[in-house]
Amino acid sequence: MDLDDFRWLLTDEGQALLAEATTLVADGTPALAAGSALRRTTTPERAATALTQVELRGRAVAKFGDLAARMYFTPDALEQATRLRVARHRAGRAAAFGTQTLVDLGCGIGGDLVAAAAAGIVCAGVDLDPVRVAVAEANLAALGLPGAVQVADATTVDHSGFDLAFADPARRSGAGRSFRVEDWTPPWTWVEDLLRRDACVKVAPGIPHALVPDGVEAEWVSDDGEVKEAALWAGRTATVARRATVIGEGGLATITDEEDPGPGVVGVRAVGRYLYEPDGAVIRAGLVTAVAAGVDGGLVDPKIAYVTADQPFRTPFARSYRVLETLPYREKQLKAALRERGIGRLTIKKRGVDVSPEALRKRLALSGDAEATIVLTRVSGEGTALLVEPF
Repeated sequence: MDLDDFRWLLTDEGQALLAEATTLVADGTPALAAGSALRRTTTPERAATALTQVELRGRAVAKFGDLAARMYFTPDALEQATRLRVARHRAGRAAAFGTQTLVDLGCGIGGDLVAAAAAGIVCAGVDLDPVRVAVAEANLAALGLPGAVQVADATTVDHSGFDLAFADPARRSGAGRSFRVEDWTPPWTWVEDLLRRDACVKVAPGIPHALVPDGVEAEWVSDDGEVKEAALWAGRTATVARRATVIGEGGLATITDEEDPGPGVVGVRAVGRYLYEPDGAVIRAGLVTAVAAGVDGGLVDPKIAYVTADQPFRTPFARSYRVLETLPYREKQLKAALRERGIGRLTIKKRGVDVSPEALRKRLALSGDAEATIVLTRVSGEGTALLVEPF
């Protein structure tokens, strides 16, 4: 989609075509038939633009919920956009620090601008891509939110007049997605300069701890149990060194390194009556022992991110399991033990062992009526199979 196509889509004629395309798709009309119907009154290019937008809106529901039906997207920008619940958390945190004005340096289609503007922050965004700028501007307008967007190079913009600078560098090279900071646009050296002021930079969750500059807070965020991103908070917005934030249907919870006594205090212990599987954000943040301390437990192994305790706890930072028994770890004996218990439907969780759950499940060839969960891991360095049930 080029800029002219998108601008046409915003005209009365374009909106009418988009509404027709939306109705056709909602009615279950096959793509070819829908395209043919639209081409009776417009060009093939415009019909494709409208149908693509409808398809993108459908995909965007996973990130933007009900707002997706009123927003506009490009395929690449949708993939890179922040999930709305995560963006709202970030905007809320920025507002809590007293942020009144924010500049988004590389705003894409405006997902973070939408969240910040909805939080009452006066926002401006820049991006090098004219289409993305036009889409971001249209999204703010479609949602009735204020904000200014323009085409500009983030690395040359004077952002000193804003309370907070936000950036989400593109993490791609010519070969596709890249985890090397040398491939980021803008580059890591620019990010380091930005982090010398009050700023927030969205980065990949796999960012090495050693790469985080001194005095900068690294926050890992998961949504519905899936790690989505890390964010680096700098200047007055940095309050701790490491933080894990988990977002779920029940709300938001956060844990920091200030609550972590460390492995020397928590220690390794024998498997107790309960097993806890820390959230991915907790693991990325290196806060597994903070979870262990919170449930009055210990680690099953110094290098494995499982926690065990003798008392049941419900924590937003880990999935909780009741340990029913220890099963044989060797495959032949494990198969016999599962068959003896009539288990035919098996969930296999593993950590720290070289096992493919899918391949193992196929080899076990179970056929019973019962359903169960097993955890394959190391306990004090030894391969172990635990029969557990969630609680």
